[in-house]
Amino acid sequence: MQQISNRQLFFRHIAQTSPEPIGLEIVRAEGIWQYDTEGKAYIDLISGFSVCNIGHSHPDVIRAVQEQAAKYMHLIVYGEFIEAPQVAYGKLLTDHLPQRLNTVYFTNSGTEATEGAMKLAKRVTNRRKIISFSKSYHGSTQGALSIMGDEYWRNAFRPLLPEVYHYDYGSQEAIDAIDQQTACVIAETVQAESGVNRPHKEWLKALREKCTAQGTLLVLDEIQAGFGRTGTLWAFQQYDVEPDILLLGKALGGGMPLGAFIADQAIMQTLTADPVLGHISTFAGHPVSCAAGKAAFEVLLRHNWINETGEKEALLRERLQHPAIKGLTTAGLWAAVRFDSFETNKKVIHQCIKKGLITDWFLFASECMRIAPPLTIDIETLNKVCDLIIESIETVNG
Repeated sequence: MQQISNRQLFFRHIAQTSPEPIGLEIVRAEGIWQYDTEGKAYIDLISGFSVCNIGHSHPDVIRAVQEQAAKYMHLIVYGEFIEAPQVAYGKLLTDHLPQRLNTVYFTNSGTEATEGAMKLAKRVTNRRKIISFSKSYHGSTQGALSIMGDEYWRNAFRPLLPEVYHYDYGSQEAIDAIDQQTACVIAETVQAESGVNRPHKEWLKALREKCTAQGTLLVLDEIQAGFGRTGTLWAFQQYDVEPDILLLGKALGGGMPLGAFIADQAIMQTLTADPVLGHISTFAGHPVSCAAGKAAFEVLLRHNWINETGEKEALLRERLQHPAIKGLTTAGLWAAVRFDSFETNKKVIHQCIKKGLITDWFLFASECMRIAPPLTIDIETLNKVCDLIIESIETVNG
């Protein structure tokens, strides 16, 4: 009897998110490399969408996972027992954040961090109005979808949350709209899915000042931008602002599922009463995930990779030049290569994958190719990446 392949089983039994998944079957990953069933090596230019900032399968992370799994995994609903991995990681994170970002609520994902932050802002301010931005992405659950910045994805799932208002990222109109009915403003410090869109420093500072003046909480989403991706540990450090609530995910778990929203203890305590269990989750802050995340964060802090992102960003800007490239935006080791259309971009991406580069497009900028390799990538390999991208463009252009 003919054996059914994993590819066939994938399409038969795994819920699909798009008509055309990349469809690689990876059996091993290490550092910046992934390997398929036939042993072909691929350079990872996505990092699991900024999850694997220190690369795949770091031995310190593997050791932390194994050691914690041998002690205990799930014990009880989040927040009831004192679990050492949560405590240790929460302390380490807050040691590297501004003083008033001192209390961590761990979640299972970045999306859940968004949901928790929205609830917290409403609870603290007793307001309902939320301001978010066009071409923003904060997750796909119904609350997070409500603040997503594109009607194409929102429309099919209405009705969504009321009193959510979308404005152009970087606009004065958004600042003017903040008033005493606004619970929070939620913004990505650097917009990810619009194609690595950095704000003007003056605008982000003005946004912070208006929030403060109106008693509105500023929520900054660094789910993709955090952990060194943009050239500093946290992207907000480059803008002389501090959020009231910080959203983390992706690299937070070192490859394991983990998210967090972080705020001052005085704010966070409002979730503990009236009602009790104002926010609750069974698996949030899973001890194995926290152990993995802490190990990965310690690896990142020990090395010089964040300080090297400027040189690597400059290399990308110097090397990625071609008549078919219509634009290039960067923020540290994070780039969007713009072509004339999604169709062209898709062809280039396909050629890159054939040449051993795993890349993809951006949700709100489908004409742009994503470059976000592990921060560990060296200059020699990054030069090779640029060569292969240019070769792929040449192949597409005939």
